[in-house]
Amino acid sequence: MLKIALAQINLLVGAIDANQNKIIEIAQYARDKLAADIVVFPELSITGYPPEDLLFRADFIKKSKQAVLAIAESVQGIDIILGFPEQIETYLYNSAAVLRNGKIIKHYQKNALPNFGVFDEQRYFQAGDQSCVFAVKNTAIGITICEDIWKKGLIEKNKVAGADLIVTLNASPFHAGKIHQREAIVCQQAKETEISLVYVNAVGGQDDLIFDGASFVVNAKGNVVFRAEEFEEQVSVISFDNQTPIQNSCATLYSKLSSEYKALVLGVRDYVHKNDFQGVLLGLSGGIDSALVLAIAVDALGADHVEAVLMPSKYTQDMSNEDAIIEAETLGIKHHIIAIDPAVTAFTGMLSDLFFNTEIDTTEENIQARCRGVLLMAMSNKQGKLLLTTGNKSELSVGYATLYGDMAGGFAPIKDVPKLLVYQLAKYRNTLSPVIPQRVITRPPSAELAPDQRDEDSLPAYSVLDPILEMYVEQDKSAKEIQAAGFQLADINRAISLVDKNEYKRRQAPPGIRITPRAFGRDRRYPITSGYKGSI
Repeated sequence: MLKIALAQINLLVGAIDANQNKIIEIAQYARDKLAADIVVFPELSITGYPPEDLLFRADFIKKSKQAVLAIAESVQGIDIILGFPEQIETYLYNSAAVLRNGKIIKHYQKNALPNFGVFDEQRYFQAGDQSCVFAVKNTAIGITICEDIWKKGLIEKNKVAGADLIVTLNASPFHAGKIHQREAIVCQQAKETEISLVYVNAVGGQDDLIFDGASFVVNAKGNVVFRAEEFEEQVSVISFDNQTPIQNSCATLYSKLSSEYKALVLGVRDYVHKNDFQGVLLGLSGGIDSALVLAIAVDALGADHVEAVLMPSKYTQDMSNEDAIIEAETLGIKHHIIAIDPAVTAFTGMLSDLFFNTEIDTTEENIQARCRGVLLMAMSNKQGKLLLTTGNKSELSVGYATLYGDMAGGFAPIKDVPKLLVYQLAKYRNTLSPVIPQRVITRPPSAELAPDQRDEDSLPAYSVLDPILEMYVEQDKSAKEIQAAGFQLADINRAISLVDKNEYKRRQAPPGIRITPRAFGRDRRYPITSGYKGSI
């Protein structure tokens, strides 16, 4: 009977010493408590994923190799498979090492290097071209790394080399529906090749990326026989009888909404903790966006580590203040009220001579937003707390946000959440416990920067805008293709022109959590200065 431990763990990019110690501790646990013969860690587990341009540093690569050797010397009596950046002459490889009783007995260099979406591996690594098979208890085990199993032929290549089962190390980032896609590909590959496969995935937040775990084991018939929890660290052991995995527990997969919410919570928690912030604060307006961000923050960090500020102006409706206070009190957080009218009056007074004989326009609206940004950033600086921005993907797409105002802050939890999804997530959160007043969900959205203002005064209805944005931003559809889908050309041109001219704002936005297949940032890199026009 062969026992393989799956170490689905949360690692910190660049923290080689901490990662080394964690790997040693878990390997010893897998040996002593789980009686495992092998323990498998995620892709680039020594460095965390993705280490990005740290990989250009010779000292970083050297220290990574030293950590691998230290782990090998520290843990005897169990085989360890881990990921690390391996320097061979002038080439760097995304590699896996097999450690046994103080020695590195096998190396594997990742064959398929992804270079799309959030992946940029060809910037750093040379592709390997060899398979890797080693034996434990009369079982030949082949090794692959992440993208390898998405490519036809690489699993078969291992089987031809003599592998009885495959172990794959992964750092596969989350987006909605990714787990289903991932399992379908692996199950199909395992069934076609008639070989069992152990899939170990990383878990945790790394800047904008979320790794959702959900490690699993597939038998040679293409059936999932084990699945770890999503979004949680977990060390599990699976037994194999004659290369066939024995049926084990399968964690239930979350629904689309619940997985998106879990991802947002994990992303905030890890960004705050891994960057050593004392807590977070945010502006609480009484609107749907800040209400959702507040709930996410409290679920991520606990009420004692979240603080909110209400900053009403003369345009703020009473219901907005009332609902914001209800949200703060329901979630048990500290909150403050600072009226911005004195600051707005001071700024407009200072500018009155320069603005004499001009019409009131968005300039005055932006002054209000920037007064709020100054107050929040001052509190962030004084208290050492991370300021969360509350803008959503729809607003960021069309520039419906104020630079140095509501865009001011250090992290944007719902940056990749379209407005319609904001409402869905708010409703979902209320099914767990009612924390967002129903009136916040049902009232028309408004920035409240002018009398009786509504978002739809400046934008198409979100029921129209969000599908247009999804097709243009995420699917790269043309205006004509979007029109063929049934949308009015005026709405299409309005949305697209706003997207095209607001790239400069998006470049200055804080990082935020990626939950869609095409987020702004790593996924979508457009020039600021461009003659391209998507509208017709």
